[in-house]
Amino acid sequence: MTVMADRPQMLTEEFETLARIAAKEVELLRLEFIDGKLGVKAVPDGDHDRIVVWLSRICMQHRPEVWLHVERGLKVEQYRSGRARPDASLAPDGAFEGQGEWADPAPVLMVVEVTSYDSGTDEGDRRDKPRAYAATGIPVYLLVDRDNRRVQVHSDPDGQLYETVRTVPFGKDVELPDPVGFTFPTEALKDWVR
Repeated sequence: MTVMADRPQMLTEEFETLARIAAKEVELLRLEFIDGKLGVKAVPDGDHDRIVVWLSRICMQHRPEVWLHVERGLKVEQYRSGRARPDASLAPDGAFEGQGEWADPAPVLMVVEVTSYDSGTDEGDRRDKPRAYAATGIPVYLLVDRDNRRVQVHSDPDGQLYETVRTVPFGKDVELPDPVGFTFPTEALKDWVR
């Protein structure tokens, strides 16, 4: 028997059906399909939610013409065959109107992931998602890494990876490059980690 190493676990259409059924049957179950693999997104805790709300306020102060859309499903990766549900996506107001559960990522300026305290964080948020978002061409990926008490800003996607990754410890200012284009302090993040 020949094993195809780069063959997806299922077709994208099969994943979408499975995700739709799972969402109806199991409360708080959120599935993703990245790099041909099925994944389960961890249920966020209260501090995780607080960080996303805090970032939303910061974005509104600096860029009132865009919104930080929470858990908006996006078509990701080359040829849009993957499906991700970032914790938040920064995009213009109305960017996702008329779209279904999995939206076109073209208007997205930045995606945000806040790590959860689970075993899948390293593989998902730190390895698979940066590749998927870079392959999609999303300009900025912001990772709030609660385990390591740092923020990573990934930028300059080349179609496979982000060419620039800046790491800043909690407590220092973080500069988000264009097209986001603002700087914010991270001192408050120290209050929302274990």
